[in-house]
Amino acid sequence: MRVPPDRVPSPTAVDSTRSILVALANAVGLDGLAAANAEPGLLAVVDQHAAAVRESLHGDHRPLTAAALAGYAEGVRSAAGENGWSPPTDPVDWSEADWVLVRLLAVCALTAVLGTPASQPPTL
Repeated sequence: MRVPPDRVPSPTAVDSTRSILVALANAVGLDGLAAANAEPGLLAVVDQHAAAVRESLHGDHRPLTAAALAGYAEGVRSAAGENGWSPPTDPVDWSEADWVLVRLLAVCALTAVLGTPASQPPTL
């Protein structure tokens, strides 16, 4: 039995945003943020990338949103892929992570603190 197209729920923007950010957290964020909390040097680099992402999304002038962060992450991955980058298949050695992975990790860090007022630095 087929369901008519008008009866099949289509994914909403919220579903899409959530899916992108959950996939990013699973691929990069969980291990990366744990590594950043254990390695002060990595934490500093992630913090710098997070500041650059926030500035790019005008986070100082308007609140960051999950949708903006998801779109940014997708843009980074797309541009990196067009330039030959591919996601790692093995566990990441965060002491040698490339720019793309650290930038995506910064998006994860910002996502984790979406409710934090802009005047406070994000807790990584």
